[in-house]
Amino acid sequence: MQAKPFGLFNWITKEIRFRKLSFVVPLLAIAAAATMLFVSEAYLQIDRLETDQILERIESEGSESIRIEEDRVAKAGEALQDTVRKQMLKLGFNILILPEEADTNELHLNGSVSATMPYSYAERLANSNIVTVNHLLPTITKRIHWPEGNTDIVVIGTRGEIPIMHKALKQPMLDAIGAGEIVIGAGIQSKLDLKKDGTLRMLGRDFVISKIQPERGSIDDVTVWIGLDTAQEMFGMQNLIHAILALECECTGDRITEVRREISQILPGTKVIERYSQALTRAEARKEAQRSAESSLQMLKQEHSILVEREKKQRQQIEDQDLRFRSQWTPVAILLTSCIVGALAFHNVRQRRSEIGLMRAIGMRSGQILVVFLGKAIVIGIAGSILGIVVGVIFLWLRFKTGPQLVELWELFQLPSVQVSMLIIPVLMTILALLASWLAAFDAIRQDAAKVLQYD
Repeated sequence: MQAKPFGLFNWITKEIRFRKLSFVVPLLAIAAAATMLFVSEAYLQIDRLETDQILERIESEGSESIRIEEDRVAKAGEALQDTVRKQMLKLGFNILILPEEADTNELHLNGSVSATMPYSYAERLANSNIVTVNHLLPTITKRIHWPEGNTDIVVIGTRGEIPIMHKALKQPMLDAIGAGEIVIGAGIQSKLDLKKDGTLRMLGRDFVISKIQPERGSIDDVTVWIGLDTAQEMFGMQNLIHAILALECECTGDRITEVRREISQILPGTKVIERYSQALTRAEARKEAQRSAESSLQMLKQEHSILVEREKKQRQQIEDQDLRFRSQWTPVAILLTSCIVGALAFHNVRQRRSEIGLMRAIGMRSGQILVVFLGKAIVIGIAGSILGIVVGVIFLWLRFKTGPQLVELWELFQLPSVQVSMLIIPVLMTILALLASWLAAFDAIRQDAAKVLQYD
């Protein structure tokens, strides 16, 4: 007799209702596996979120520290450079511009030259676009016998510096000497016991001593400085000078070659001599100041890089631990769950041999019986997965509630990987339940109703 259609859903619900143990135990096994999978994925993503936030904070703090240090180094470097510049200015002018016919041997022996050039050369240089020198000082230099002091001295006439017009006005290295004033070296002062603001007579002219230079251990100790106009008048050199002193800029490469090239274009018929020791001392001092500032900043950047790398390594170790835990225990959880679900399914089939026989006897087909058992497995898989995810969410909520965290719970659930896992885990667990129950369900449909009932 052909069996009437049966409500398979009712059979499944009755199966669950009257066989509670065979439903609850595999459901809990599925839930436990789902909880472990969900929580392990969540912990991995929490670690990654925390890593991103920690590194972002370190980068932000480091960038701010570097920016502050760069500002500080820049300001300190400018101050240091300015201090060094002022100290180096005390070394004096290091570029000497002479007439082309000037005898350098005479210069080295007497500290002066006989050849002259027009004073207008200094003005031409000041009005040019020269960039390799600063602080132009036209001078007259004479080595004379000073009858009033019964000694040989060097007389330098200077009017003060001529500003280079296209450059910003700079603090003069040498103050201009007023009319009727004289500056004397320490050796002259010591020999004649002269005093500041006293009177000194030279070549029939009286001068007021405006300044006494400190002892320098050089020819400056037997040198006097007077105004350029006065020197030109005394030595019959109206509108003439012996040399133009200048201060070489800090240039890269072969500095003196650049200076000579530029000056020769502006003042043909002249030659340039570099006072090497002064130029070298000045350049080395400025470079040392620059190296000091850059070294400080570089050390800070290196410390920041080391801190970032150390933090990355520590965070990577934590993530690796999470991955190892998941890779080691996920197969164990899946295998254990499969065994529990499969074993209980077989036990259920064995216990219900007579019921299965009655189902076949009243006309229930093998496919319908298969649907009943596999339908139960689907319900177990879906319900267990949902329960496991809910338990996982509660577990995470309690974890976040226990103390301050680097990330918020809502940030975690906004991650695509976490959202996907909440969808994928029920599918995986349902497939697992189906596979684990398949052999038991197949065994159920193989039951012969006549033999089962005869046996019972």
